[in-house]
Amino acid sequence: MKDHEIDRLLRSAAQAGDEAPAEMPFGFDTRVVAVWSHSRGTARTNGIASLLRRVALLSAAVIAISTLAAVREIKQSREQYNDFTNEFAIADTAIQDEFSQ
Repeated sequence: MKDHEIDRLLRSAAQAGDEAPAEMPFGFDTRVVAVWSHSRGTARTNGIASLLRRVALLSAAVIAISTLAAVREIKQSREQYNDFTNEFAIADTAIQDEFSQ
């Protein structure tokens, strides 16, 4: 019985001609390129990750610049305070010297 079924299958295959050449399934080439790109490490994300990375870098740069500006202002403020205290100390010493004579 099995031989009969196999013979029938082989006869059917022999009668069938090449009606249409085999084609790639729809979207196959896109999937192949995506897998290839991902394996090379050049796959692009949906853009949110790169946007977040840019925002984080920009925020870090703004924080660094603001910190440097604040430190500079504090140093200048201390220098001015020291200049005033030195001037007041000089004037105070001169006044004390005048009264002590």
